[in-house]
Amino acid sequence: MTRAGDRLTDITAPSPVTKDDKMNADRPIPFRRLLAVEARKLVDTRSGMIIALVMVGLVAASVVARGAVVGPKLQTLVGTAGIALGTLLPVLGILTVTGEWAHRTALTTFVLEPRRHRIVAAKCLPPLLAAVALSLFAMLVAVPATAVVSGMQNVPAVWEVQPLALLGWTGGNVLVAAAGLALGALLLNAPAAIVINLSTPVLWAVVGRLDSAGATLAEWLDLGTTAAPLTSGDMTWSEGARLATSVAFWIAIPLAAGLVRVLRKEVT
Repeated sequence: MTRAGDRLTDITAPSPVTKDDKMNADRPIPFRRLLAVEARKLVDTRSGMIIALVMVGLVAASVVARGAVVGPKLQTLVGTAGIALGTLLPVLGILTVTGEWAHRTALTTFVLEPRRHRIVAAKCLPPLLAAVALSLFAMLVAVPATAVVSGMQNVPAVWEVQPLALLGWTGGNVLVAAAGLALGALLLNAPAAIVINLSTPVLWAVVGRLDSAGATLAEWLDLGTTAAPLTSGDMTWSEGARLATSVAFWIAIPLAAGLVRVLRKEVT
């Protein structure tokens, strides 16, 4: 009986904590693992997968349709993809930041990684990289589309492109994705952030037509207006100052305030 009791005690007794176990528990989660998890969420979740597929489809469709209308002009076809990307990339950024709070998984996430700023950084990078990837995808689609349209219309293709203009166009897509991330981090509410994001261009169009003060305000704070010179490839210093002002207003300040809110917000 004593031996059986000893065996039962040995079985039920907790195993001793070794030095290696303590070192593994204290070791932080590598940032690359956090980044990989957040990048996988872009296509793992239903909303992320739908938005990604819609963006890919709209980019391809808009490039082909514009080619049929304006002819085989490579740079024009590439720029057409910005219509779909400028609308949906901010939505992707908003859903990426607000997903943890909408699905009430923030508590689990912050228990596994208590340093919330690392989580926020890991969430912000994938949408920005996705903006670059989708911009490259649009360029790849535009090349065969230009060749096909040239053959079908029997007109010479215009292959001339300005590298700085394409680089600026890609940078503009990154900025709109960053604006969605900043707005989502500030509000932590996906529906409200999406409504504000989609209604902002209409509101700025109204403000710009009010009077000279409204036009000046739109010239300095409307990110869509200030980022437009990026696609020309020869931005002036005054245009750069307007862009920096709108970036500070729509990205830097909201993102900083959103980070403070995420760091201090109580998870329920």
